[in-house]
Amino acid sequence: MNHSKNLGLELHTLVSRLERAGDRILRTEHGLSYRRFMVLVTIGELGESTQRALADSLAVTEPSMSRMVAALAETGLLTVVPDPAGGNRRQIALTDAGRAMVERAGTDLVQRLTELVESSGVPFDTYLAHTRRLNAALDSPGARPAPRHPPRP
Repeated sequence: MNHSKNLGLELHTLVSRLERAGDRILRTEHGLSYRRFMVLVTIGELGESTQRALADSLAVTEPSMSRMVAALAETGLLTVVPDPAGGNRRQIALTDAGRAMVERAGTDLVQRLTELVESSGVPFDTYLAHTRRLNAALDSPGARPAPRHPPRP
């Protein structure tokens, strides 16, 4: 394999480094980890949700999500109430403080990442457009890339 053209490795490295940079920014400026911030953002996007839906959305286990939700509820950023439909499910929603945190920290994070992209010489709008196209391609039916060569018998 030609490692100088390993897009998979480059993408993995980029996403990992961006997540670490986001974590440093959020912890330093807002006292919140990137993972917990993403829980808040996801709840903001989904609206009132369940732990199972959140765990599925963020590709984490339900026990892990349960711990994160409990910690965020303790800080007053989430409300957690029994699901009116019954069972062992709980409904989770952002509090006003949670919405304010998503807005404040999200604005800061977007600004800082925009500056990073532009400082690299890549036009932000172009980068965002290409990133959205890649995400859309993954969402479309048959998103799995076709093999370059037919499989051998």
